[in-house]
Amino acid sequence: MDLNAIENIAGVIQLAVAPVFLLAGIAGMLNVLSIRLGRVVDRARIVEVRLASERHDHHKPALQSETEGLWKRIRLVNWSLRMFVCAALLVCLVIMTLFLAELTLSDLSFMVSTLFIGAMGLMIMGLILFLVEVSISTRRIREGIVEILTEEADSPPQ
Repeated sequence: MDLNAIENIAGVIQLAVAPVFLLAGIAGMLNVLSIRLGRVVDRARIVEVRLASERHDHHKPALQSETEGLWKRIRLVNWSLRMFVCAALLVCLVIMTLFLAELTLSDLSFMVSTLFIGAMGLMIMGLILFLVEVSISTRRIREGIVEILTEEADSPPQ
């Protein structure tokens, strides 16, 4: 291998550094989402067990509503995870295409651009899904607090 070829590969490695940092960011989001998914699934299991054993009919609608909300959140986090995984795969393809273009001395700039734009689109969708899931979670917490405060205000002092 001649010195010029080594310098060209070094240049490609430098170009590939930015997408590698992007992969690290995606990995961080995947970590956040998987932890969030685990917590929501654990809560859904607890609520479903409680719903199955609930003896008071007036508690069942609230538990059923919470279960439905949790399953909606699970679906949103799952789809967000899928978007980020697909984005990571496209970023990997960007890196691979950069090297392939150098090795074959081909102009694959359109393919690199397309893959990168696709990765960004998937990340945007993943972030939107994450935002929707967080909004649902926050709204449900706020509703629960209002419900508790209302019950306390309605109950006679002891």
